[in-house]
Amino acid sequence: MTKLVLATRNAHKVVELREILADLVEEIGLEIVGVSEFPDVEDVVEDGVTFAENATLKAVAVASATGLPAIADDSGLAVDVLGGAPGIFSARWAGEHGGDRANVDLLLSQLGDVKDEHRAAGFVCAAALAMPDGRVFLREGQVRGTLTRAPRGTNGFGYDPILLVDGDTRTLAEYDSDQKNAISHRGKALRALAADLREVLG
Repeated sequence: MTKLVLATRNAHKVVELREILADLVEEIGLEIVGVSEFPDVEDVVEDGVTFAENATLKAVAVASATGLPAIADDSGLAVDVLGGAPGIFSARWAGEHGGDRANVDLLLSQLGDVKDEHRAAGFVCAAALAMPDGRVFLREGQVRGTLTRAPRGTNGFGYDPILLVDGDTRTLAEYDSDQKNAISHRGKALRALAADLREVLG
């Protein structure tokens, strides 16, 4: 069985990526493991200036360190009126990496005076598959919506509770896992990458 390493220590993300790639796991006999199973692999400094650069940096580093195919993604929220910010700084917008509530609270306070019609935003995800032989495949996905004025929903993390999905009355955190994966930025990027996985591992 081929092992595929997810280049993340974020438990939420590992679960989500496994769900998105579930069909592929059965189809080609894939075992998906998190990078936490390789304690000697050091964290990668995400010093790229785009989602694509950061995803590629992580995937290549983990593939090189483990000798196994690796997938990494970098994603975040891009708010139109903020010129695409928080963008690559989404996870540490309030200063501390992974402080979801603080990030959401700060962003909502910054947008307090912005009218509803100007609160368009979208999640963007770049997903990279790096092979030990140096090949890299990169795919992107996004989901658009409007920012609410207060969080709604509990099924999600990060900024999910404040993105009201275009064409719906729910935030991304009010979707169940299957519904979210079907439309999410990460779901779209990973499904596109699944075709590359089939080609190189199938």
